[in-house]
Amino acid sequence: MRGELKTYQAKRKFGETPEPKGKKAARAKAGRTYLIQRHAATRLHYDFRIEADGVLKSWAVTKAPSRDTSVKRLAVEVEDHPLDYGGFEGTIPDGNYGAGTVQMWDTGTWEPQESDLEAAWAKGQIKMVLHGERLKGKWALIRLKSDRGKPSKRNNWLLLKEKDEHAVAGEGDALAEIDASVTTGRSLAEIAEGKAQWTSSKPTGRKGPAKPKPSKAAQSRATKPPAFVPIQLCKVVDHPPGAGGWAHEIKFDGYRLQVGIGGGKAVLRTRKGLDWSDRFPDLAADAAGWPDAVIDGELCALDDDHMPDFSALQAAISDEKTGGLVYFAFDLLFEGGEDLRKLPLSHRKARLQAYVDRAGKAGGRLRYVEHFASTGQAVLESACRMDLEGVISKKLDAPYHAGRSSSWVKSKCRGRDEVVIGGWSSAGGTRFRSLLVGVKDKETLRYLGRVGTGYGEAVTKALVPALKKVSADKSPFSGAGAPKAGKDIHWVKPVLVAEVEHGGYTESGSLRQAAFKGLREDKTAAEVTEAPQAPASTLGESADEATAPRTAKETTTIKAAAKAGKGKVIVAGVTISSPDKVLWPAVGDRPAITKADLARYYEAAAERILPHVGDRPTSIIRAPDGITGETFFQRHAMAGSNPRLKLIDVKARTPYVAAVDVGGLVAIGQSGGLELHPWGCAPGLPEVPDQITFDLDPDEGLDFGDVIAASKVVKAKLEALGLKPFVKTTGGKGLHVVVPIKTDARSRVTWDQNKAFAKAVSEAVRADAPDRFTTTLAKKARGGKIFIDYLRNGRMATAVAPWSPRARPGGGIAYPLSWGQVRAGLDPSAFNLWTYDALLKKADPWKDFRTSAVSLKSALKTMGI
Repeated sequence: MRGELKTYQAKRKFGETPEPKGKKAARAKAGRTYLIQRHAATRLHYDFRIEADGVLKSWAVTKAPSRDTSVKRLAVEVEDHPLDYGGFEGTIPDGNYGAGTVQMWDTGTWEPQESDLEAAWAKGQIKMVLHGERLKGKWALIRLKSDRGKPSKRNNWLLLKEKDEHAVAGEGDALAEIDASVTTGRSLAEIAEGKAQWTSSKPTGRKGPAKPKPSKAAQSRATKPPAFVPIQLCKVVDHPPGAGGWAHEIKFDGYRLQVGIGGGKAVLRTRKGLDWSDRFPDLAADAAGWPDAVIDGELCALDDDHMPDFSALQAAISDEKTGGLVYFAFDLLFEGGEDLRKLPLSHRKARLQAYVDRAGKAGGRLRYVEHFASTGQAVLESACRMDLEGVISKKLDAPYHAGRSSSWVKSKCRGRDEVVIGGWSSAGGTRFRSLLVGVKDKETLRYLGRVGTGYGEAVTKALVPALKKVSADKSPFSGAGAPKAGKDIHWVKPVLVAEVEHGGYTESGSLRQAAFKGLREDKTAAEVTEAPQAPASTLGESADEATAPRTAKETTTIKAAAKAGKGKVIVAGVTISSPDKVLWPAVGDRPAITKADLARYYEAAAERILPHVGDRPTSIIRAPDGITGETFFQRHAMAGSNPRLKLIDVKARTPYVAAVDVGGLVAIGQSGGLELHPWGCAPGLPEVPDQITFDLDPDEGLDFGDVIAASKVVKAKLEALGLKPFVKTTGGKGLHVVVPIKTDARSRVTWDQNKAFAKAVSEAVRADAPDRFTTTLAKKARGGKIFIDYLRNGRMATAVAPWSPRARPGGGIAYPLSWGQVRAGLDPSAFNLWTYDALLKKADPWKDFRTSAVSLKSALKTMGI
């Protein structure tokens, strides 16, 4: 493998060629250089070079590399090149070895995957990790062998992509479409005709290849900007496609704009073709200097962490301060006079990347949208952690289709949709309170509920005049649940479109937890005919990928694509402040549990927690400074409650809060919420009980075996009444026996009936064994007995939720058990925040909890209630 430059130097006439002669072989100062030079010689090929032993080991690759793992490229080993050849871009004159134009096509560094590079070289199998501008991740060079197993005399190798998150299944030869230098942005034709091109003063008899011809796009220069091209739209899906042949892009939160350039001018058009060039003069001025094209993309404002911020975009437009906006380009429809729409997406994206390399070097306002071909679910989960809107998945082999197409699908991190405003509510007749919204249904609006959060002082100041300007005398809403007129209700003509963020739907069909994000001037009310879609599940098909460490690489890649800042911890779309704050101190060799750890636990366990907590009034034990600091019990919504939490009216002075999705659970963790104590009611129906809880609390001196025995006594009593009981630990020294009951109209019971039944059963158990059980709350009455607490079954009473952590030393979890686990040797302390990962991998003992519910009516009669 020893590097030498004699062959390289012997083949060249350094008085005639601009190529560097090369110094004595020496190692570069930092890292191992990697580069690819696109070389228009007798045949167009790609010179692949990696630094080893003080030189650039080199191969001539017959075609453009491919990130498709099924594609292999022939790579012919050639002479070693000097390290300073890595900066060469220009034209080798006729008559010289390798005559033709050289373009810096990719550059970066590389590292071997194996520790002994010399042995790998001798074996003919060089596995590497590339850190280039265009090629990244794991690659391999494999030397071909003869039938007798000896290396080929021609030193032929294969260059191939290995499977990792940078592989792009189905890409084929799309990278061949990229004709732009990574260092200067020039095409091969522009390099050949460049002012700095070196020209030989000593022509020779040997004729070199013809100069590269400009592309069709470069030859075509329009006299005016092209006409509007109808755009392609997405279908909304529950989760990203899992099959190969798809690429996944992050969804940027901004305005969709099509940029048409021609004749030294640029026109910016909305998704409907409206000319908005005057609204964004800085972008229009920049784009006028780009090569003729039609580009599809998204205009965004970036926050301090370089993340898209729709509210900031609205503010920039309102204040006419749009100079800092960034245009993210994700498709190229025309280049010059060439229509690219029939080409596969993989080819259009490659052409777009080259276009951006040429056009976007100077200003930085134009950015290329990267795409990822690892599992779509992993990309979605990482995007959600980055607090991004979601993921757009696109078929790599599909052409560009106007209108909604199944080759582009959208998966959302959070419900983010357009709705039509039909009215607004006020407090005291004047002060703005909420929007009343719906979607178009022929000539009326189908009511979707109220949007009660997301209004700062500046937003309200601009929004109310806009509402009053389109005031109306009658309601535009129709259908079930349509709001009625009142002194605090103000109707408007259904012409304003609002963008809202939400968590899906309640059982009654209203939007959950809807928050106002801004008015959409680029869309008309007539377009808003589809009901908002619930966010995609990030805990469904690949729940094992839900924890942050498992998607760290994907998160890093997406951060780079979004130009995101560092040091920001976001879990399920919720920013975690003070993520390193210790909530549970270290125990022995177990590390401390931080706020970020708690947030990730809530995210990982959401699928198990939400069926028992979701959309129910929930009391929260908060410990903002951890279990060693002050704790308090929060029932009601407080000023500044996180918009990810739903407010539930329980006919009290102030609403209760409830989580409705994983973001809501994480928001509770962000506030220092360590314990969850929901009402025992049906989701969205706080006046309808759906379970009965018996809390078995042992007196001092009793061991856990006594509690186990007591739980089986209660179980037998409930089964005798025709009910199916379940059991869970409490995260402490007791057990909860819980009975699910039906909540349909014929089976519903009142809170008073619920509590009376729990009391009757508890008293019956006590009467059967008065030496073992008590139903008296006072400590002095326990006297070595098990206290059966039935008081958790009245209105506003709560019990700790299954899977809820406990704000106690040991980080215990209220863990659902099967009755088979309730036996001698059961240790409730084994279920904790240090062991949850393994616990979540086990089958859920309570998966049939809801389907096991029976009507309580018969049991009530049996107990004389």
